[in-house]
Amino acid sequence: MSGKKKTTMAKLTRERRLRERRQEKQARKDARKQAAADQPGEPSDVLTGEDSESVGPDAGEPAIDPAVEARDV
Repeated sequence: MSGKKKTTMAKLTRERRLRERRQEKQARKDARKQAAADQPGEPSDVLTGEDSESVGPDAGEPAIDPAVEARDV
């Protein structure tokens, strides 16, 4: 195997840094998942029907009809 080296050191360095960044990203992702599993009592961003506040057109205010708005102008 006395052939010429086909991959430059710069390319090897870029590939190594890319692998390291991907490993770090996966480690952060795993840490977030673990933290979420350890803290089940924390509030989530998901809206459920258990909230006392209503959201949407039935929240006590009439819905605005865009067609009516355009005619009044």
